[in-house]
Amino acid sequence: MLIDEFRDYCLSKKGVTESMPFDVHTLVFKVGSKIFALARLEQIPLRINLKCNPDRALQLREEFPDLVLPGYHMNKRHWNTVVVESSNPSDWYLELIDHSYELVYNSLTLKQKQDLESC
Repeated sequence: MLIDEFRDYCLSKKGVTESMPFDVHTLVFKVGSKIFALARLEQIPLRINLKCNPDRALQLREEFPDLVLPGYHMNKRHWNTVVVESSNPSDWYLELIDHSYELVYNSLTLKQKQDLESC
């Protein structure tokens, strides 16, 4: 997965916006007003921060210790930094992005969800 694929996939989700609120190197994706994914543009290999259920986060870190790390500059309980390597199938990364998006989307208020639906 390349940065363009990551970006396109995130933007394909309902209500997602992108911005660079921290610096010119950090691409941020939000649903509503909440972040669900970040990527440092200059890092090779690509590393993306994704929200994750705490139990699943620990499981992924144990199962993939070289690819899934505690979230860099994030709450380590709820965020993972995922190292993107070509040896892993893209579907694996897409599923992790989906999980992050769903966690954040489900945390939105009913009003916020309705606002997204009307866009």
